Amino acid sequence: MRRKLVVANRKMNGSLPSNAAFLEGVLAGILDYHHADYAVCVPHPYLFQAEAILKGSPVAWGGQNMSRFASGAYTGSVSPRMLTEFGCQYVIIGHSERRQRGHDTDHAIGERFEVATQAGLKPILCIGETLAEYEEGMTDLVTIRQLNAVISEIGVKGLAGGVLSYEPVWAIGTGKAASAEHAQNVLSFLRGHIEMLDAEIAKNIQILYGGSVKAENAAKLFSMSDVDGVLVGAASLNTDEFVAICQAASNACV
Repeated sequence: MRRKLVVANRKMNGSLPSNAAFLEGVLAGILDYHHADYAVCVPHPYLFQAEAILKGSPVAWGGQNMSRFASGAYTGSVSPRMLTEFGCQYVIIGHSERRQRGHDTDHAIGERFEVATQAGLKPILCIGETLAEYEEGMTDLVTIRQLNAVISEIGVKGLAGGVLSYEPVWAIGTGKAASAEHAQNVLSFLRGHIEMLDAEIAKNIQILYGGSVKAENAAKLFSMSDVDGVLVGAASLNTDEFVAICQAASNACV
């Protein structure tokens, strides 16, 4: 059985005091919820703080993006080695906010996925369609295009080193979450596509849903057979809300 995974994407939020309150609150809140896995992805300047507080705990930590280059004249970028030096286990790759504002291409994201796994990181590959694409019925075409860009770079077996996250762009930060049924349909479609290429990879890979995940819709999402976890944005800024989502994940695994 695939374990549920709850990942906090704190985006460009936080301060030393508020980060400490959140991380310590999460550690205290999940003491009895040990049936699922948890991770927190923080802005790069706070990785040292995440490592100091979370080291040796059940909660992993990670970065929100990284360069596909090991080093060099790439001002403002962060290399995979820099993330691993701070104990990161995860890194978010291909988030729509990076695709749109950072001009990340499908090909570059495929390269990042490969480099991340080579560095010992577990990339969380975000894929999803815009509102216009959703309304035009292009969800399957867009998500498969984004997934295939990674498969073409690393091969289907390379997916075993990472995690997928379906994040419809129209649901990110809007408060308008996709229904659990819609999430299940898309995740089942993605798993089915992978299964045609490698049944074992499809069986074991974790596929998450992200986009306005809250405590109130978490249990329903976790009840779906192909929803292996969630990538949490706004709700990860509230300790009680995030812990409630962790509780729902753990309960779903009992």
